[in-house]
Amino acid sequence: MSNGPVLVQGGSLALKPGYADHAADALRDLRQRGDAVDFAVEHHHDVASTIQLGFWIYLMSDCLLFAGLFATYAVVQGHTAGGPAGSQLFDLPSVLIETMFLLFSSFTCGLATLAMNANRARATVGWFAVTFLLGLGFISMEVREFAHMVAIGAGPARSSFLSGFFTLVATHGLHVTCGLIFMAVMMVAVLRKGLTEQNRARLNCLSLFWHFLDIIWVGVFSLVYLFGVMH
Repeated sequence: MSNGPVLVQGGSLALKPGYADHAADALRDLRQRGDAVDFAVEHHHDVASTIQLGFWIYLMSDCLLFAGLFATYAVVQGHTAGGPAGSQLFDLPSVLIETMFLLFSSFTCGLATLAMNANRARATVGWFAVTFLLGLGFISMEVREFAHMVAIGAGPARSSFLSGFFTLVATHGLHVTCGLIFMAVMMVAVLRKGLTEQNRARLNCLSLFWHFLDIIWVGVFSLVYLFGVMH
């Protein structure tokens, strides 16, 4: 007769009375715990994936928007209606400084993402703060350019060329402004709650959005300003 949970009956092994019920309960509890863990992991994965997928769909829709604006500008850029052309209006050195602000902000945004991946919350906020200031400098120079053009009578109602110019460049500027608001909100969120999984997912979306705006601006700078000054 064994003192353990197993006994021999008729030459075969069997569990003592009561032990089978305990074993079944333990297995049932273990299975329930495993199902709960699997559900939590799958739920977290689904939420992060949904955020990323939704943001990629948004970026693709923005690509279509800017493609339409680029195409429209390409058609109307020569229609000045006797008004000033780009070669008379654009201050290329100033626009180049404006461009460097935005391109360098993309670099600092990348450093913020690296800091986030290294789980350094304060460094993440610090680099995003630098990115914010560079983006704010870009917007300030763009607003000053618009104000100067309107002051000399080269507003969007002057010609088809200027309507296309203001629509394209201002739409990009509006996106940058929204990005700055998004960035400010996320910096506050990280300072208050840290680098939670939700904040990480949102910061990744912010980084994608900011790099996307830099790519669009390269197209704007090339098509609108460089081509406009040469012609």
